[in-house]
Amino acid sequence: MSDDGGSAEIRHDQARWSTNGTYEPLLSEKDSTEIAVDADTAGLPDELTRDSVELPNLSESELSRHYTRLSQQTYGITSGPYPLGSCTMKYNPTFTEDVAALPGAAVHPDRSEGSTQGTLELLYRLQGYLARIGGMDAVTLQPPAGAAGEFVGIRVAAAYHEHNGEGHRDEVIVPESAHGTNFATAALGGYDVVSLPSDEHGRVDLDALEAALSENTAALMLTNPNTLGLFERDIETIAEMVHDVGGLLYYDGANLNALLGRARPGDMGFDVMHYNVHKTFATPHGGGGPGAGPVGVVAELAPFLPAPRVREADAESAAEPQEADSPDPTTDSTGTTYELFDPEHTIGHVHGFQGNWLVLVKAFAYIARLGDEGLADASAKAVLNANYLGSQIDYEIPYGPFHHEFVASAGEQDAADVAKRMLDYGVHPPTTKWPEIVSQALMTEPTEVETKSTLDQLAAAFNAVAEEDDATIEAAPNRTTAKRIDQTSAARNPRLSWQALDADDE
Repeated sequence: MSDDGGSAEIRHDQARWSTNGTYEPLLSEKDSTEIAVDADTAGLPDELTRDSVELPNLSESELSRHYTRLSQQTYGITSGPYPLGSCTMKYNPTFTEDVAALPGAAVHPDRSEGSTQGTLELLYRLQGYLARIGGMDAVTLQPPAGAAGEFVGIRVAAAYHEHNGEGHRDEVIVPESAHGTNFATAALGGYDVVSLPSDEHGRVDLDALEAALSENTAALMLTNPNTLGLFERDIETIAEMVHDVGGLLYYDGANLNALLGRARPGDMGFDVMHYNVHKTFATPHGGGGPGAGPVGVVAELAPFLPAPRVREADAESAAEPQEADSPDPTTDSTGTTYELFDPEHTIGHVHGFQGNWLVLVKAFAYIARLGDEGLADASAKAVLNANYLGSQIDYEIPYGPFHHEFVASAGEQDAADVAKRMLDYGVHPPTTKWPEIVSQALMTEPTEVETKSTLDQLAAAFNAVAEEDDATIEAAPNRTTAKRIDQTSAARNPRLSWQALDADDE
């Protein structure tokens, strides 16, 4: 073996088996065994089978070390602060996971109503919790995500207008300070999107709203507080203006974390809203789901909600004989039984059965554990933490006073470069370059779970980067497993299959 070849092979082997976080090989790269395949046993055509397949052949300790190393190379909410503005990435207490793992929660969705009274009671009570928190009259738990909840809300609004002979309403107004998905939801719902500019204070421009409203207005989608963390002080006037032209007011629940126990969308004049349980009520966020995005409505819209919903069975229906093969219905402590029903003008099913049941269990457990005082305390700390952090950083915050989040400007620095450099200081950066109302936006939401010492750590990272020169931040990150990548090429020319490293690869 030549010196060059031997050196290359050694370098390559060291890179592949490194434990310092630079590279962790796949399990099949570590050790694998070739196993013969019997095509006859597989029961598949010859063209769909192989003579053999390579499978990893590792000990338990090797497997444990592999996944531990992978976890050390990623940053999550259990690693440190995760202040992505508007996304509300907060630590979720693990007791909700314990509740969802209880044997009683393992209920097959095809079981009869009579044998699932406990499940139906929990769903019914969760509907009530959410309705009271939002100031709504009725709630559906079916939508499997916040975005799905938005779409359901818009479809309910469309069904309402159609039922009232006003199908001509084909416009949805969305302020530029709204949550980003609102524009896509309105378009997906078949509406023309009317973008509404902000006034000089970052809130809804009432003159622009008046000009945008017409007999074609189906709804105004609003996030309150908006994505700048600003409360719409004219919300009652806004609601009156929308209602005067026959439109509906839609509340995006992305920022409900700022209002819990202190203000309710229904009291402000909103007609329909969705709840992001992953943002507000401590269910998992991200990772492709499953999720939940319940939707609440005022009484006039309740007949159009998805089917089925849960209600208390009246005396007549409760006394009806059960199916011969089903057990007698159990009752809760008050003797109440529960049943599924289809709203009169329902838009139909939007998800199988009752939605993502175990996610809803976690939301119920969180709300029940905190209660009214705990939820109000959570929102108070979310607002306090955001304002404290905002007061400690050197970047300009052009709008205020704000609530649970704020948007700073990176000024002459590039916000994306600032974010990458913050990774070198051991914290996750905020959302960048959005909303576009603020130049080089650094949208930050620390949430209620962070302590003062953690907020000080975040502030120190912000301020350290603010003092650095362009060359330093443009070369970042330097301490992470993955260094700076060409994001444009990665998006346009993704590598969709894995290929083993060659000995010449560095």
